[in-house]
Amino acid sequence: MTVIGWIILGLLAGAIAKLLLPGRDPGGLIGTTLIGIAGAFIGGWISSRWFDHPVSKNFYDGTTWAAAIGGSLVLLIGYRLLFGNSRN
Repeated sequence: MTVIGWIILGLLAGAIAKLLLPGRDPGGLIGTTLIGIAGAFIGGWISSRWFDHPVSKNFYDGTTWAAAIGGSLVLLIGYRLLFGNSRN
């Protein structure tokens, strides 16, 4: 996939991560979107580096999506821990 493909995947993965972990975030929509894009890149890197599963060149590969969503969830949770959870 190209960088544009990863950005689109990151946008969608960030939206899915937000659905799985609802609540207000300190950064709002823009912060969550950037976390989704970064999570897609980090999830893909972790998948290929430590789990010995290279990221697919196919946009519709389930493992690639799982890595992107997982990376987005990890970053979203870390972001909430570092910068506060405004659910209250």
